[in-house]
Amino acid sequence: MEVFAVEGLPEVRPGDDVAELLVRRADLRDDDVVCVASTIVSKANGRGRSLSSYEPSERAKRIAATIEDIAGEEKDPRMAQAILEECEEVLVEAPFVLGVTRFGHITVNAGIDRSNVPGADLLLLPEDPTAEAETIRAGIRERTGVAPAVIVTDTSGRPFRLGQRGVALGWAGLPASRDWRGEHDRDGRELEATVQAVVDELAAAANLVTGEGDGGTPAAVVRGFEFGDHAGSEQLFRDPESDVVRQALREWSHVRD
Repeated sequence: MEVFAVEGLPEVRPGDDVAELLVRRADLRDDDVVCVASTIVSKANGRGRSLSSYEPSERAKRIAATIEDIAGEEKDPRMAQAILEECEEVLVEAPFVLGVTRFGHITVNAGIDRSNVPGADLLLLPEDPTAEAETIRAGIRERTGVAPAVIVTDTSGRPFRLGQRGVALGWAGLPASRDWRGEHDRDGRELEATVQAVVDELAAAANLVTGEGDGGTPAAVVRGFEFGDHAGSEQLFRDPESDVVRQALREWSHVRD
């Protein structure tokens, strides 16, 4: 398997066609997986915002004040308001805000970015990353006749571990996961629980070559990946009813209140 960055992408502006930008700079194939950072999708969709456009609610003011007391540094309640408006549910308010986005991703600060956002203070995540992946894939097919899979990615931290890694927010052209349940290990034992989050693993591989900071390479191509003869699933985010961690956080937050 080969992973390489798409070089030479310009600063993306509102209204830009991401598919067009990609096909001009990469000779894509049907069996490729194109991993596109959510930042350029959001920029193309005009998801940049100014802090001055937010009027903090009492809840936002309380969240900012609480985190400020814990962190010992000033926190802007307008940022807290932006986070609240992007969340379907807030699971943790302090010492950081952990929320559920409207498309099901659970992340700190609703995934709002404050770096590499020319002309704005904040960059919100795409409203519907899977729909955006489908649009980019269709745009590539229209221009080239090939239809590689597309993953819209972001970086996210992990509980119990330091550092961040790439994760998938939306995808098109391949299942989210491959299901090993019912298959057997080398000793003949049937696998009962293993479901592999393929789109997350591909997003993490892409993040190794796109990098962070001022690198300016927000897209990568994974070439030579084979899904294999496995059952596939479109589900990546856990159902709220069966997510024991989410339920525990709700109970903890209720106790703290």
